[in-house]
Amino acid sequence: MARFAIVPAILGLGSVTPWMAWSQVERPNIVLIVADDLGWSDLGSYGSDLHETPHLDRLTEDSVVFTDAYAASPVCSLTRASIMTGKDPARLGMTIWREWAQRRGNRKLLEPIALDALPLEHDSLAEVLCRSGYHTAHVGKWHLGDAEAYPQAHGFDMNIGGTLWGAPEAFFYPYSSEYRRYFDGWRYVPDLEPGREGDYLTDRLTDKAIEIIERHQEEPFFLNLWYYTVHTPIEGKPDVVEKYRRKIDREKSKNHTNPHMAAMVESLDENVGRVLSTIEGLGLRESTIVVFTSDNGGFIGRCKLNPELQVTSNAPLRSGKGSCYEGGIRVPLMIRGPDTLASLKRSEIVYTSDLYPRLLKMAGLSERIEQTLDGVDVSGLLMDREASLERDTLYFHYPHYYRTTTPVSAIREGDWKLLEYFEDGRLELYNLRSDLGKMENLAQSRPRLAKRLREKLDAWRKSVDAQLSEANPDFMER
Repeated sequence: MARFAIVPAILGLGSVTPWMAWSQVERPNIVLIVADDLGWSDLGSYGSDLHETPHLDRLTEDSVVFTDAYAASPVCSLTRASIMTGKDPARLGMTIWREWAQRRGNRKLLEPIALDALPLEHDSLAEVLCRSGYHTAHVGKWHLGDAEAYPQAHGFDMNIGGTLWGAPEAFFYPYSSEYRRYFDGWRYVPDLEPGREGDYLTDRLTDKAIEIIERHQEEPFFLNLWYYTVHTPIEGKPDVVEKYRRKIDREKSKNHTNPHMAAMVESLDENVGRVLSTIEGLGLRESTIVVFTSDNGGFIGRCKLNPELQVTSNAPLRSGKGSCYEGGIRVPLMIRGPDTLASLKRSEIVYTSDLYPRLLKMAGLSERIEQTLDGVDVSGLLMDREASLERDTLYFHYPHYYRTTTPVSAIREGDWKLLEYFEDGRLELYNLRSDLGKMENLAQSRPRLAKRLREKLDAWRKSVDAQLSEANPDFMER
């Protein structure tokens, strides 16, 4: 099967640019790796003062790295839906993860009833690729609905480990309640049998991913590798945990201080390295797009297994998972492809909904997009140092409660970030260029700007028919 084609390199008024003159892959393989709850500063190359991530750090040297990339939501399922559809979660009617989608709670505001599964009416990334001759495989976390909305229903030829649940009961075999009670109810990770005592989930998912790459190397493939790590339960390999205990005692890390989390991050990095080595060893380096990102910011709560330790820190960013502050939605993002520039840092604001049009454009399949998207094609940023992005605004909507937030929407326009909290109508305005940690609220000192951004945010909510929380008539202040 022919995998390469020489294509014309014409841009603008017909000037031929060096990056377009390269031999381009007609139908490149796509390996999309999504970590779970990995914070923006959890990687060494993004500023961790404890975690060791040599393979991902090396990937940044070969990739375009985005410093201002965002998850479409501060929680997992919604971001994953945005990746699969190119649509904003608010437009999809998915505003909270499956297990809580049909609950209204008993707080000051009643949370909206949300969809608990990704509707089949949306043309998924996998469906477009499958129709275009790709072998499509999902490995790992799914969390986008029950069996009727499993990966197989959304265009994947095969599904290993993807279920309705968002996290395993344990990271050691058999990954179920037989090993340790962490969540209420029975959970397990299918399709990894037979297993052995001591098998680690991140390793086993990688074993399956490598088998898929090796088996389908002669045809274009889409590997959707969505690791469960580093979601709770925070459970690293004991010898690696001990390594980080010693390192913390020796170096007195300032931000990252959890050896169990550090061990999980190292295992994630090690396994991404295994995938990259397989691609290299099979001679697929020049015909494979590799994307690495996370579904939301790092979890800053405590874990049942180690309640004395905060799971992670997103410093210098404020807050974490669940919040529309930077620590809840800013994530690492790196993209490597046959024609992408290497070791290039971009500060344009992009988000996970952009992956849909971007990957299809890189695969030469833009004309196959048959639905309205919120994401935009930003592939030019990967190939041209002089390229710019016309869009300068992103929106976020989380009308729910979490340990880090009350119901909120947010807008980022250029360097400015506005948050609107629904309980009391409070506005918070920050300049991210001068105040990355969002410590100085400028809403009172810049009222006109705050008003304009709030009106723009409200207009966007109306345009996507975003669901809102509402007053709870039965709520009583204690």
